[in-house]
Amino acid sequence: MNFRNYFLLILLCLPCFMQAKNITISRLTCEMQEGLVVVEGAPRLGWAMESPQNGTRQSAYEIDIREAFTGRQIWNSGKVYSSQSQLVSIKGADIRPDNPFNYSWRVRVWDETDAPSEWSREAKFRSASSRLSEGKWIGAITRQNAHLPEGRKFHGGELKKPEVKAAWEAVDTLAKKSICLRRTFQVGDTTEGNTNRQSSKKIVEATAYVCGLGFYEFSLNGKKVGNSEFAPLWSDYDKTVYYNTYDVTEQLRHGENAVGILLGNGFYNVQGGRYRKLQISFGPPTLLFELVINYEDGTSTTLRSDNDWKYDFSPVTFNCIYGGEDYDARREQKGWNQVGFDDSHWRPVVIQEAPKGILRPQMAPPVKIMERYDIQKVTKLNAEQVASASKSTKRTVDPSAFVLDMGQNLAGFPEITVRGKRGQKVTLLVAEALTDEGACNQRQTGRQHYYEYTLKGEGDETWHPRFSYYGFRYIQVEGAVLKGQKNPQKLPVLKNIQSCFVFNSAKKVSTFESSNRIFNAAHRLIEKAVRSNMQSVFTDCPHREKLGWLEQVHLNGPGLLYNYDLTAYAPQIMQNMADAQHANGAMPTTAPEYVVFEGPGMDAFAESPEWGGSLVIFPFMYYETYGDDSLIKRYYPNMRRYVDYLKTRAEMGILSFGLGDWYDYGDFRAGFSRNTPVPLVATAHYYMTVMYLIKAAKMVGNDFDIHYYTSLAHEILAAFNKCFLNKETAQYGTGSQCSNALPLFLQMTQDSDEQGSYQPDAKLDEKVLMNLIKDVEAHGNRLTTGDVGNRYLIQTLARNGQHELIYKMFNHEEAPGYGFQLKFGATTLTEQWDPRQGSSWNHFMMGQIDEWFFNSLVGIRPSTTYQKFIIAPQPVGDLKYVKASYETLYGTIVVDWTSQNGTFTLNISVPVNTTAVVYLLGEKEPKEIQSGTYQLVCAK
Repeated sequence: MNFRNYFLLILLCLPCFMQAKNITISRLTCEMQEGLVVVEGAPRLGWAMESPQNGTRQSAYEIDIREAFTGRQIWNSGKVYSSQSQLVSIKGADIRPDNPFNYSWRVRVWDETDAPSEWSREAKFRSASSRLSEGKWIGAITRQNAHLPEGRKFHGGELKKPEVKAAWEAVDTLAKKSICLRRTFQVGDTTEGNTNRQSSKKIVEATAYVCGLGFYEFSLNGKKVGNSEFAPLWSDYDKTVYYNTYDVTEQLRHGENAVGILLGNGFYNVQGGRYRKLQISFGPPTLLFELVINYEDGTSTTLRSDNDWKYDFSPVTFNCIYGGEDYDARREQKGWNQVGFDDSHWRPVVIQEAPKGILRPQMAPPVKIMERYDIQKVTKLNAEQVASASKSTKRTVDPSAFVLDMGQNLAGFPEITVRGKRGQKVTLLVAEALTDEGACNQRQTGRQHYYEYTLKGEGDETWHPRFSYYGFRYIQVEGAVLKGQKNPQKLPVLKNIQSCFVFNSAKKVSTFESSNRIFNAAHRLIEKAVRSNMQSVFTDCPHREKLGWLEQVHLNGPGLLYNYDLTAYAPQIMQNMADAQHANGAMPTTAPEYVVFEGPGMDAFAESPEWGGSLVIFPFMYYETYGDDSLIKRYYPNMRRYVDYLKTRAEMGILSFGLGDWYDYGDFRAGFSRNTPVPLVATAHYYMTVMYLIKAAKMVGNDFDIHYYTSLAHEILAAFNKCFLNKETAQYGTGSQCSNALPLFLQMTQDSDEQGSYQPDAKLDEKVLMNLIKDVEAHGNRLTTGDVGNRYLIQTLARNGQHELIYKMFNHEEAPGYGFQLKFGATTLTEQWDPRQGSSWNHFMMGQIDEWFFNSLVGIRPSTTYQKFIIAPQPVGDLKYVKASYETLYGTIVVDWTSQNGTFTLNISVPVNTTAVVYLLGEKEPKEIQSGTYQLVCAK
């Protein structure tokens, strides 16, 4: 698209006057988080601002911090002349780690005319408790008495060995049972001999710290606290154990109170039963609890988990993160978590061994039920289908079976409301695919996984699983009928059933829409797949594995950061990666590393540079998005250890192990890299990690490392070009798209001079690029890359102005492409470009196009100065419009452009206290625009 060199700038807001601009402080954050934030040390504060006028910016600020209840001033910054409004240090403030009170803070700012704003509202944070570890871990049985096998090798063929089977069968069955724990306590004054005396002493703050492993549900006086599922977020429990913090001031009452905790297994205790990907146990279900109550008179009381608690078995009779869950409502004990319940028949708890990991406050948002889906279609299986499905699914299908199409593939569980007789059972089998007979098919995703509910027979009963989930679209119901259906067998009646979409509640921070139907639908496919796999960690799939495969973190990193608020989620990912790193510096392919891949054919799955490299690459993506270098500085030693380890595996600068361009595309069933040499992909990522480490060394000020790793980078570059470059043809490796895209993306297209040092070679670069373009065109404007190569192909073409070619690559309904998946009927992104060949229909590893949607079609790009953004939209193909928004730490950027009738119109909104550098096609020089709303018009 060609533009003449002129444009019209139209301001849509009123002119600026030399007076206060009505700045409103709209969002207060502590460590980039809203709400009550638990911090370790002095936190960094931030705020966003709004103004009705263009050009508004901050010239100064003042922060005031107080003890929330007492009002005692902790720190006041005074008037600080600075435009900084994010990650503002309060170093020097008297933030005490064991202070029982919350801290409250507020801020006011001055604009560029030195006119002050009003004080903001107050926000709160509190210091992490160092006393939490003083509590006792309690449960039903100790690990020692449970006889749980040690190790992380129990998967695959290992599980079939007689001695392994015998070891797991010898485990005490008590070690995997779900239990309820309860404790009553007094709030207020008591006197000797009169423990029921109520006090008028006012509660000013009450904070509960809870860690129930594997998962827990916390209730106070009979009501669930919070709305999270699968809490706390899982981790390597030998290294890190997360706990949750709750403000329960409003839930307490004077006099007697009751706390109840329901415990399940989660990833802490995977003992199997039905389907399991692996088996691992860090111990039987266990609880650590602390409740701190502060009173108006300055006194406080603390309740901890100890010998005074009691337990009993819960109605959850089976629960496994892989196999599903059973619930017997007849075993419910009404009022078990309330005051007045008779627990004389309950058992005293056992003091257990504490997990080995360090207790850390969970910073990442919780997993919740975020969406619900209703029935779209009902299919009753006939007798012939039932008989056939019983064979194909390797389970006896009940004659009452019917299948519900819920319309959306997702991660989660069903929720039912049912009425029937005491002791009747309803079985729910879930799957993302159907057999030829129309029954739920778990063959490719792990079977058997199901949920079984036994009725108590007391009117309407509503239930959903608490400790297990699966990836599914279809629900096969056995032992019940839908409301309004014939019921000659007097089966339980399902009055309602929904699919609960469960994912991490990290905020969605973007919108995207274009005039292209395929692009819009592809964006939705990717979103549903990402959300399905955005659990405690970024998983590969929500059914058969649920493991945190690491390549997705950086290969999809930019797209993830455009779409979701990862300010707290990303640091937890980094902690998990650091915990997974081996003593010799090696990085496994998954984190947390619940299983170690060993044995013939498993080496590539154990370690792969494209996976482990996330440890080094992802912190820079985080920094480029949020301007926060803390992850780079904190994990610099880990990065260096990893690069040093790779150096020990390299031979003459070449790495030759790993998965390569996993799941690349061709006339074959995808899997191991077929189009591109594994050593080429591995060595390119080795070089990339070293180059990032050099940047990190500069940021931490380590001059020795700068020189050392710069020399190493030159060695790798020389070896790479010597080994993989054919100078006569200007082809790398096999000449595949991944082979040529990687060195172009990494600027490895260099040639040696007479002194043997490598310098950028523009001619070589151009020839390799042309080879890449020709290969795409030779394949009918289609890609041949896979999980790893996709990003480098798309971004290499984009950085070289080949947007029209990218448009052609994806604007169709053939494989490989998103259009084919849509045509197939997929509602989430599938593992393979051709879903018919894949074993999972809910992966997000091929979702790299989202990065191009935002950084090219929309044109929003972060700048090295994080209060400045680049807006450079690319109107390509027959696109008539693109409109999108992206919420930054400073506010929301809005881009809305149209291309019609020879005119390109760009409407943009720039947050207060930031500037945008706007590039338009055909214009040699960009325009720098202050905050506000603008319209720019270009003639073609």
